[in-house]
Amino acid sequence: MSHRNDVGSTAFDRMASHMDREDLDCPKCGHEDEGGHWRVRTSGRQVRYTHVCPSCGAIRKRTYNLDDE
Repeated sequence: MSHRNDVGSTAFDRMASHMDREDLDCPKCGHEDEGGHWRVRTSGRQVRYTHVCPSCGAIRKRTYNLDDE
């Protein structure tokens, strides 16, 4: 299984890389997406990670709100 290089990456990329290593099994169909990865997008106030199962098409999302405090 290949992983992104974490050296010099952003905190968002490091989190996605962690999820790539730990969370690629589809809860809907059980497919193990060994070559897959989570996509990351940010609006400045939220960070959203998305993974699409290549077997059944189930979409999983993890959204984190960033506080100004």
